Amino acid sequence: MPGAANLKDDQIKAVGKNGGVIDVNFYSGFLDSNYMKRKEIFLNNHKAERDSLQQAKMASYEVEEWLSKKYKAEADDLRPPLSLLVDHIDHMVRLAGVDHVGLGSDFDGIESAPKELNDVSDMPLVTKALLERGYSKTDIKKILGGNFIRVFKANAVAK
Repeated sequence: MPGAANLKDDQIKAVGKNGGVIDVNFYSGFLDSNYMKRKEIFLNNHKAERDSLQQAKMASYEVEEWLSKKYKAEADDLRPPLSLLVDHIDHMVRLAGVDHVGLGSDFDGIESAPKELNDVSDMPLVTKALLERGYSKTDIKKILGGNFIRVFKANAVAK
């Protein structure tokens, strides 16, 4: 299973050994190896509209966003479940340790996140899923930002 942004297992382990933190990106394409295939099928199913919008000089990301809004139910079906995000967190924790895993949702830069996560207001669902997987409150606080703050403070330049 790939890690954050498709890091290899040895890279994840190295970050842990060096005291760093890897933030798991929520992008569906990073979490689900079949997402891009499903997305391409979706786009091909709407090829005429896609081509027309591209001829109107819309950027590819704008075309995809427009189609996803118009065909919301279809686009939502492409998204992986939240459980897949938590599977990635589990995998990274096993490799690097809970002190080296964080969250990097990238809500402002991705077009697709897990089905249950539409924006930051859905973040309590991540906490709930981690509790259901048996993570302690202390470990969840680390994953939700404590690890990032620790590394940030350790590397802050004194003024």
